[in-house]
Amino acid sequence: MSENKTDLSKILSVSGQSGLFLYLAQSRTGAVVESLVDKKRSSFGLTSKITTLADISIYAGDGEVKLQDVFLKLKEVLGDADAPSSKSNPDELKKLFEKALPDYDRDRFYVSHMKKVVDWYNVLKNHASLDFVNPEEAASEE
Repeated sequence: MSENKTDLSKILSVSGQSGLFLYLAQSRTGAVVESLVDKKRSSFGLTSKITTLADISIYAGDGEVKLQDVFLKLKEVLGDADAPSSKSNPDELKKLFEKALPDYDRDRFYVSHMKKVVDWYNVLKNHASLDFVNPEEAASEE
């Protein structure tokens, strides 16, 4: 059932690398991953700054909103369309987030963050799934 769903706790962003990676295995020297886009495998050492998308939140009026919830709100606004490119006009990105997440914190959630989120959204939409495993489901499967 969950093979068609994306588990954000296994989707990684690696500092200094473009794109997103699927965590495959632990190695003695770090993590073995596969690019979501081109399916190339590589490994990142223990010194790489690796973050799972499940651990990322966006500042909003009443605290923080998990990235998974932000993706779902973007999907509601965008329907089947891709998110605007990260190279889009910053005002276009701000308008999108104002629609999807009206109470995002304008002082702490910058256009540079928006660019990452729309890039990640498009990678997931086109190379994985925007249907997510709930964190509770993921925990029960381990």
